[in-house]
Amino acid sequence: MRQPGRAERLAAAHARDGATCLWCARPLDGRVVATTDHVVPKVRGGPSWLENEVAACRRCNGERGHRGAVDWLQECERRGWSPDAERLARVLDDLAAAIEERGGQRRARPHLDAQRRRLANLRRAAA
Repeated sequence: MRQPGRAERLAAAHARDGATCLWCARPLDGRVVATTDHVVPKVRGGPSWLENEVAACRRCNGERGHRGAVDWLQECERRGWSPDAERLARVLDDLAAAIEERGGQRRARPHLDAQRRRLANLRRAAA
């Protein structure tokens, strides 16, 4: 099965999530350059699948680097930005379901599971 290219995945992420950066909520309207950000970084085994990518501004994507999604979410909150924890939770859950369906991704699974647990604990503590 052919995977869509980067531009196609970015367009699909916009259609799925809206045209705002997941991390800082800035509108990705052309003045702010949109990129695809891997929720589970590629260096931790994250696949280049739509389920693992979100639309993010270039600033957030670059500053995040290879940090875990929950660590960066907390850093964004400390900076006074408005990260979308609900969208992040949905993407993490969708990625887990895609890995379950397609198989593989041995390196990504432990990181993904840890991020899902940490986000659930954060959301529970905030409630």
